[in-house]
Amino acid sequence: MKTSGLFKSIAVGTIWFWLLLFALIPNLMVVAASLMERGETDFVNFAFSLDSYRRLLDPLYLEVVWSSLYLAVITTLLCLLAGFPFAWLLAGSSARWRPLLLLLVIIPFWTSSLVRTYATVIILRTNGVLNEWLLGLGLLDEPLELLYTSTAVLLGLVYALLPFMVLPLYAALEKLDPRLFEAARDLGAGRLRIFTEIVLPLTLPGIIAGSMLVFLPALGMFYIPDMLGGAKNLLVGNLIQDQFLSARNWPLGAAASVLLTLLMGLLLWVYYLSARRAGRGALS
Repeated sequence: MKTSGLFKSIAVGTIWFWLLLFALIPNLMVVAASLMERGETDFVNFAFSLDSYRRLLDPLYLEVVWSSLYLAVITTLLCLLAGFPFAWLLAGSSARWRPLLLLLVIIPFWTSSLVRTYATVIILRTNGVLNEWLLGLGLLDEPLELLYTSTAVLLGLVYALLPFMVLPLYAALEKLDPRLFEAARDLGAGRLRIFTEIVLPLTLPGIIAGSMLVFLPALGMFYIPDMLGGAKNLLVGNLIQDQFLSARNWPLGAAASVLLTLLMGLLLWVYYLSARRAGRGALS
């Protein structure tokens, strides 16, 4: 009994030490850096200043934030529209086919997203696989200019983040009780009403969780706009990267990072409220 308690204390203590050392302290350092001045020779000048947050209100940076939010929202909506039907099919599939369908979702995690983005470049470039295929079928007279466009960035983000939408949706849809659908049909409800009044409210936590897992990385995936957009489409992640690595303006980069962290906290709060509401609805 004592050995079990000691092991539990060591395991919990190790987790807390890990989170403190590699999560809390680095985030506190980022917050502290955002409240300092830019140094001429050093990375930061240890003097309190809110100038970095004021600079984020500059029209130049606001345009980057707005375009990032717009692209992230479109990416999230496309992943939701593509992922929900697949998750529905996955949750309703037989025990024979479900492992195979789950494998198709998980396979992209076996390789680096950077490697998959390089593969997307090969597919979308002027002499790439897609253009060669369309030209070979006679559907095009000349190759399409797909690479280094906003469309290419959007396709790359959807391709990289779609599994993060499917898995939470599948977990939510799998928990639905089929007897609810039978009862609704017995009471005269049609498919649309069943979806809007039963499926959608009960799967809302999964929708919000998947949207969070897509929306936030879409803001920070700086290498996809660099590789597929030719650095023409700047996201908040590109702004943070440039400020830390190129401009050496650590306070401004830290302030943008804090902005993303606050946005993540807001989305977590929304997810908590939706999960609690869904739980009350299931009990009633």
